[in-house]
Amino acid sequence: MKLLLVTPVAKSKFLGRGFAFNLPFLSLPIISTYTPADIKVTIIDERIERIDYNVPYDLVGITLMTPLAPRAYEIADEFRKRGVTVVMGGMHVNARPEEVLEHSDAIVIGEAERIWPQLIDDFKKGALKRIYKLDGYTNLDTLIPMKRDLLCKNKYVPVEFLETTRGCPFGCHFCSVTKFFGGKYRVRSVDDVVREIATLKPTASRFSIKNVVFFVDDNIIGDRNHARELFEKIKPYKLNWLGQASMNLAKDDELLSLARDSGCMGLLIGFESLSDEVLKDVGKKPNVTREYLSAIRNIQSYKIGIMGSFIFGFDQDDETVFDRYWEFIRRSGLEAVYLGIMTPYPGTRCYDELEKEGRIFDHDWSNYDTSHVVFHPKQMSSDRLSKGYQWAFRKTYSLYSIYNRLRSSQAYPLFFWPMNIGIHFSVNRLVKALN
Repeated sequence: MKLLLVTPVAKSKFLGRGFAFNLPFLSLPIISTYTPADIKVTIIDERIERIDYNVPYDLVGITLMTPLAPRAYEIADEFRKRGVTVVMGGMHVNARPEEVLEHSDAIVIGEAERIWPQLIDDFKKGALKRIYKLDGYTNLDTLIPMKRDLLCKNKYVPVEFLETTRGCPFGCHFCSVTKFFGGKYRVRSVDDVVREIATLKPTASRFSIKNVVFFVDDNIIGDRNHARELFEKIKPYKLNWLGQASMNLAKDDELLSLARDSGCMGLLIGFESLSDEVLKDVGKKPNVTREYLSAIRNIQSYKIGIMGSFIFGFDQDDETVFDRYWEFIRRSGLEAVYLGIMTPYPGTRCYDELEKEGRIFDHDWSNYDTSHVVFHPKQMSSDRLSKGYQWAFRKTYSLYSIYNRLRSSQAYPLFFWPMNIGIHFSVNRLVKALN
């Protein structure tokens, strides 16, 4: 039996083919891990490899986030025309199950690990159900170490991915994570994580930094005791690691010291807005804007770089938001920045509210990529929001800005300089595509 697992390519010039820093999606290697050994599994990521529809697959599994949905449907429809059974899973399936069922023979709602073996068994017996849904959430201590050999690693940034927790209690109104993974932190035993780290092969690096690991947890410090134990026990492996954390870390010097000593290169922190009114309105509870600069300085004092995330287009944002953002960036010295337009993903509170108000004018899911405006903003036109976003992104990744942000940074120049230069070219391509 032949199984094909597919990650569709996004239309976006920033998320699609040609982005300077392609990262693999974890869902498909995880699914392959739970596939019986007698099945031949192929993984295709359309960003780096094209699908050959003439290969006689028996079953096709497709993962889809919202901006990937239109392309996923094209792939599914083509395979189904050829008589191949198609299964889909992912966050968009949770939000729009009836829609996805129009293009697939079966769907998986929620986390798939514990359900996948049953789905495969049903398929073999000719008894495939239309909907598979797990009651509750996966116990992370029951996870099998992920198979990594099916990925074309030379096509991605040389980084290994590990998961130590799932879930988030904050429930930001624009975010899908809490609804998909739950509102409590679920932890994987640190000893289990360490055993998986011990199996990782040294990663050849294009940036002269080896043994790079990205912890994909939405908040690596969400459970403080777990984070403390993790940082202590990974020290002997001499990793260089990246992760995501809340601003609470800036107030915890013990954890910062442990993170540094365990090899932390940088952390993605969701600042999201420079307005306390916005943060309160969208449920971003840990953030206080007056503490941003001091938090950044304290984290950077441990030689840990910060990748800050900001969103434009909240209801309180007027046309001054872009200049205020740029002034903050000039003062902050962030090592990297991710910018996005507020995107009301289906299944989130933001989507429900904007749809009820009749403000969503674009339901083409391929535009739900944080680079397109799909709703009517309150304080400016949709065109002004788009142009302001493009201006801010280009200013942030101009060569002048890159130099000024990084010249005094003590955080891993062999990582952050190439990263910024790569994003510089990707942003230029994105802006051209949007105009």
